[in-house]
Amino acid sequence: MSLAGFLAHSALAAARDQSRTAAAIATERDVLSELFAMRRQLGWAGSNLNQVAKTLNSGGDVPHLKEVLADIHRAANSARKAADRVTNRQEQDGEAA
Repeated sequence: MSLAGFLAHSALAAARDQSRTAAAIATERDVLSELFAMRRQLGWAGSNLNQVAKTLNSGGDVPHLKEVLADIHRAANSARKAADRVTNRQEQDGEAA
């Protein structure tokens, strides 16, 4: 499922659930905002990594390699945190059911 499809599916599921509290809705908004930010961050990191690979494959030097790798690590950590938040919420919902 694409990210856009996941977000649409999640939004429709949330709209159908009338038992959710305002706090749960606010948490979901936070997670969705984090996912969108992470998507942008991953796009930038991927673009930078492609440029690094192109330069290295052509025999060039990459003076900012540490910064690119740090960007990738930050993006991966953001993805992990967002996934953890979604997973924790699903586990909590499963316990409440």
